[in-house]
Amino acid sequence: MSEQIGELLPPPRLMLTPGPSCVDPRVYRALATPLVGHLDPWFTTMMDDVQVLLRRVFRTENRLTFPISASGSGGIEAAVVNPLEEGDEAIVCINGWFSERMAIIAERTAAKVHRIEAPYGRPVDPEDVRRVGRGKKVKFVGLAHGETSTGVIQRLDDYRKVADELGALLVVDAVATLAGVPLDVDRQRIDICFSGAQKAISAPPGTAPITVNARTEEVLRGRKSKVQSWYFDLTTTMNYWGKERTYHHTPPVSLIFALREALRLVLEEGLEARWERHRHNQQALVAGLEAMGLEFFVPNPADRLITVTAVRVPKGIEDLKVRRQLLDEFNIEIAGGFGPIKGQIWRVGLMGFSSQFNNVLLFLAAFEKVLLDQGFHVSAGAGVAAAVRASLKPQSVAIGERK
Repeated sequence: MSEQIGELLPPPRLMLTPGPSCVDPRVYRALATPLVGHLDPWFTTMMDDVQVLLRRVFRTENRLTFPISASGSGGIEAAVVNPLEEGDEAIVCINGWFSERMAIIAERTAAKVHRIEAPYGRPVDPEDVRRVGRGKKVKFVGLAHGETSTGVIQRLDDYRKVADELGALLVVDAVATLAGVPLDVDRQRIDICFSGAQKAISAPPGTAPITVNARTEEVLRGRKSKVQSWYFDLTTTMNYWGKERTYHHTPPVSLIFALREALRLVLEEGLEARWERHRHNQQALVAGLEAMGLEFFVPNPADRLITVTAVRVPKGIEDLKVRRQLLDEFNIEIAGGFGPIKGQIWRVGLMGFSSQFNNVLLFLAAFEKVLLDQGFHVSAGAGVAAAVRASLKPQSVAIGERK
């Protein structure tokens, strides 16, 4: 080879995206821990720590709680293909790209899938789920707690009631909400709940925490056919994360080191304090964006996801130009829309280590400058001033309440 490949030196980005989020220095140090074998007695003992920490963050006593060696999309696949088989009926609530992905995966099983759809930017109506499921033997009701593609949150208790009426498992995608938004798996009686390490937990991407209750374990043991995915078959993976520690695959050892430290940070802060920090910073962000004359994609404040805020791109402004200037000039990364709303929204993530008040102020100041450069009129300093004022008063709409 005639040319040498240079050293890896990525720029110091501030990631205000729907994921991944920035990572605490302690997590980076854990990521650099020397490798050991995944069947080393030291490592298999350390796995117990990870499971204990995950149970505390999920707020569950579920035995089957562990990180899947995959991204959040692997979590979706595991949660869907394990309970569903031929002859089953499933309802999937769709209001964005990732809940759509849950339906697509379900449709690749032999189950009959009923889609309940809502316009992007709005939650699915639980009454629609009740109506479609009435008179059917529904086994599975699946939804995204926080839909990152549109910035919508859904109130889980409403769907639990409907799932109870239908006798169905409640399967929840908490990729964008775990450790950032109030979630209590046992109290809310969620049967399968999964997440992604790179969001509000603020670990590197590559692991998908999942928890499965005893009721679901019985369902898995009673399957008439094999799970269609060998890799995501929980009936075998659970043996590696169970008492036996039976080899299944080689897990990402370094990522599990990092996840352990990130979970320790979550619990050191305290879940309630962490939820409040995310709420407080999003409140300041929303006030700043409103003062800049921008509109939100989700019209009802109570339906807005705290960890990801979706903002409409103003007429005459090019989405990509704004994001590129933010990145090139300020090293700040935000996300655009995709699918049917590509070019129509910006998505600003305030998750985990990225959710800091100084990051809100920095972003608003940079965003104002970029928008002015792109021809959108903004009163100088309006966004930052509004964010500061908002940080000094309580939020007017509590999580899960309608104004």
